[in-house]
Amino acid sequence: MSESPEGVRLQKVLSNAGVASRRAAEDLIDQGRVSVDGKVVREQGRRVDPDNVVIHVDGVRVVVRDDRLYLAFNKPRGVHSTMEDDRGRPCVGDYLRGRNERLFHVGRLDADTEGLLLFTNDGDLAHRLMHPSFQVLKTYLAEVPGPVARDVGKRLRDGVTLEDGPAQVDSFRLVDNHAGKALVEVVLHEGRKHIVRRLLDAVGHPVISLVRTQIGEVRLGNQRPGSMRALSRPEVGGLYTAVGL
Repeated sequence: MSESPEGVRLQKVLSNAGVASRRAAEDLIDQGRVSVDGKVVREQGRRVDPDNVVIHVDGVRVVVRDDRLYLAFNKPRGVHSTMEDDRGRPCVGDYLRGRNERLFHVGRLDADTEGLLLFTNDGDLAHRLMHPSFQVLKTYLAEVPGPVARDVGKRLRDGVTLEDGPAQVDSFRLVDNHAGKALVEVVLHEGRKHIVRRLLDAVGHPVISLVRTQIGEVRLGNQRPGSMRALSRPEVGGLYTAVGL
């Protein structure tokens, strides 16, 4: 870790990133809670280059570059997970018109699936979030024909064989039963095409409707379909932590 004489004071960088006021940032540094490029910094006034430095506070990475964008989108049903569609069908790119940033969408949802998509111009983070080796968990709510037998969760956790190989969920729970239908929650890190639909179909519960509600620590919550919001600093830090950055 080398100091950047032409850089910005560390406490100002932390303040600009929304971590704390400058005075509170100085306290964080005094307490040894701030690291720069993997090394704890305790001296005040250290100068750093925000564009080329990695800062953690309490072990969670802080985004200090002001050109980085992190967005959560609630994809409506019927919208395709592409930036453009040569057949003129609705696509997620329609909701990003007018933005100058080159944005990556993290993962895909088929047209009939609603729910959470992430967009960012942070290519390294996007790549890691999509790579199966980092096993970032994704949560789905599915409406299926009911009732759901007690052994379905165990079968899915143990793994079932699909046409492209075995697959399993990380967790499964029954949320609700009503009028011959059931609402179930599926959590998995798999990213194969239509994986949730194929898994539930394999255990006799073809999907009626499907919503992705969470990626890592980012939750859809009550965000309305078609809306976009900026991720909070803790949400971005949680994504970095999930992929080891």
